[in-house]
Amino acid sequence: MILLSQLDNRIFGLDAQLLFQLVFQGIAIFIIFMVASKLLLDPVRKILNERKERVENEQKEAAENREEAIRFKEEYDGKLKHIDKEAEQILSDARTKALKREDEIVNDARNEASRIIASARQEAELEKKRVKDEVKQEMISVASLMSEKIVAASIDADKQNALIEQTLEEIGDETWLN
Repeated sequence: MILLSQLDNRIFGLDAQLLFQLVFQGIAIFIIFMVASKLLLDPVRKILNERKERVENEQKEAAENREEAIRFKEEYDGKLKHIDKEAEQILSDARTKALKREDEIVNDARNEASRIIASARQEAELEKKRVKDEVKQEMISVASLMSEKIVAASIDADKQNALIEQTLEEIGDETWLN
């Protein structure tokens, strides 16, 4: 009963040993907390920091990739515009070449037609000369026949000359000159 009586004398049952135990337990809990913090929370903090850095790096990369994609898109659009202009220029050059070639073909055709016409005229002139020569040959053979008949009929020289003159006048001087 002494213990009970001694407990009655204390306020809330506090004595020096209990206070010492409380302080000692507080220090021990603090030391355990610090050790646990060092051992458990530091790796967690490290993992969280690494994750934070990784997320920041991925965000930076995403922003860089977005900027690069925008730059590529602008470059692509510029190239498309340039390609359209280049295609238009090629078509324009092709049209110009086609018109030039068309003019060359037309001029060649005209030159060929002129050459053919000149050749036909030359052939016509040659044919005309040939026909004139044939007419002359025919006239000569007619004259020969007439002279044979004259000789056969024993016509005198005056009569023969008169017949030749008359034949020449009928045929005309132009026939003999051509």
